[in-house]
Amino acid sequence: MWNRKNVGRKERWGRLLAGAIMALCGLIGLKASLLGILLIGAGAFTALTGAIGYCPSCAVAGRKLPADH
Repeated sequence: MWNRKNVGRKERWGRLLAGAIMALCGLIGLKASLLGILLIGAGAFTALTGAIGYCPSCAVAGRKLPADH
């Protein structure tokens, strides 16, 4: 299950970038307040799904990569 990727190459890079930006906004912009900590966690999860190429939410929705990803 974990070796089956459901996030494409371009989307993986987008998730990595978006996750890093979210984490930085939570850390720097919100000064690690409660909302900032939640944003850091969401950013870390987003970046992690980009790094490994697997998104559990996409898997629940039944999303699969096309054959020519």
